Amino acid sequence: MAEEKKQAPEVKEEKVETPIDRTFPDVVPGVTVKIHQEITDITPKGEEKKRIQIFEGIVLQRKHGNTSTATITVRKETDGVGVEKILPLRLATIKKIEVVKKHRVRRAKLSYLRGHHKKLKEVK
Repeated sequence: MAEEKKQAPEVKEEKVETPIDRTFPDVVPGVTVKIHQEITDITPKGEEKKRIQIFEGIVLQRKHGNTSTATITVRKETDGVGVEKILPLRLATIKKIEVVKKHRVRRAKLSYLRGHHKKLKEVK
């Protein structure tokens, strides 16, 4: 009599991605925001230190709506030098976004603020 070996059914492990719940305030162009981002520094001894870096600037544009690939462009001017950051809203290192001021704008993209020293009117 030949014995048949029964094999255990193969179990496929599936990675279940948990959606990241990012409930940030309504970030639209013309809003001045403070972005708290976690930065990892490496000391000369080779140790990792984590700190929170705050980037404050005006939102020039928002792309891709509320999808997982949504990004914002934030600009600030430091000592006469313009600095821009393009940040994905779903970035894991972004811990908090605070709205500081709201300005009255009539466009969706505020690229005209790059070349000129324009002032925007604040909404109270």
